[in-house]
Amino acid sequence: MYPEHLRYTESHEWIRDDGGVYVVGITDFAAEQLGDITFVELPAIGEEFAQDGEAATVESVKAASDIYAPIGGRVVEVNSALENAPEIVNRSPYEEGWFFKLADCDAAEFDGLMTAAAYARFVKEI
Repeated sequence: MYPEHLRYTESHEWIRDDGGVYVVGITDFAAEQLGDITFVELPAIGEEFAQDGEAATVESVKAASDIYAPIGGRVVEVNSALENAPEIVNRSPYEEGWFFKLADCDAAEFDGLMTAAAYARFVKEI
């Protein structure tokens, strides 16, 4: 149901380790709850965040929500395609709809996040 190679947060972000650069997005559960996404505000390249720091904003027809950094790090890339086509997040949350990439991260923070199975149990309990 949720990609096994990702880790997850209780605030519904996912994160993937791409060889020391960490890719961040929101889960399909979060995208579904938000409805049609109409705007994404991305962080600036070079910006640094602590774990759980507010890093981006997503707006939909239903609500506006903050996106948090699942682990601490420095933004090294953003998905600028979302600025003109935020609906990509609804269509492809785990592939094309990623938000930003982090470097200079603590791998222990990544290891401490929920696995796909743990996130599936968490969502089921909501």
